[in-house]
Amino acid sequence: MLVNPGHLLLPLARTAISRALGRDSKCHAADAAWLHAPGAAFVTLIRDGRLRGRRGTLDAVRPLHDDVTANAVGAALRDPCFTPLTADELAGTEIEVTVLSKPEALDTSSEAAALAGIHPGIHGLALRYGQHHGIFLPEAWAEHDDPADFLAHLKYRAGLPPDFWDPVMELRRYTVACWRDGES
Repeated sequence: MLVNPGHLLLPLARTAISRALGRDSKCHAADAAWLHAPGAAFVTLIRDGRLRGRRGTLDAVRPLHDDVTANAVGAALRDPCFTPLTADELAGTEIEVTVLSKPEALDTSSEAAALAGIHPGIHGLALRYGQHHGIFLPEAWAEHDDPADFLAHLKYRAGLPPDFWDPVMELRRYTVACWRDGES
C-alpha cells in the first residue's frame, strides 16, 4: 500500500516548527526514500481561516525533506508579513504543504504566446525580470479566473505595471500537489 505523501509531509512541517519553537517533537517521515530526492515546496500556515505565514522554494535545490523543514520554520518565524508564530499558537494553526513540479519556461516572445501556455486552475506562474520577481501558486486562480488577469496581477505583485511586456522577461509555469491538515 502506498503512503499518502501528506501523511508524511504535514507531520514533518509541524515537527520542524515545534522544534524551532523550543518544543521537543518526534517525526519519522525521514524514512521515506523520496523525501531525500531534490524537491521544491511551499509551506503555508493558516490560523482562524486566514493566512498566518508562507515560505517556499521554486526550484529543487535540496532534498524535499530539508526544503519542507526549512520552509516550515521560515513560514512560522521569518515571513516578513507576520510576527513570528508563538508556541501557544501552533496547536490552532493549520499547515499546508505544496510540492511543486519542475518549472517549465514559457514562450515570452509575446504576451499572447505566454498566455497560451498557462491553464486556469492548473498552472502556477513565476516571473523574473531584472530585480522584479513574483510567484502565484495555482490557488491564486480562485481570485483571477482569466489568464490575462492572472498574469497582470502577477506583474503588479512583482512591482511592474500590469500592462508591461518585454520578451526578455522570464516566465515559468509549474503544477503542484497539495496537502492540508484535516484533509485526506
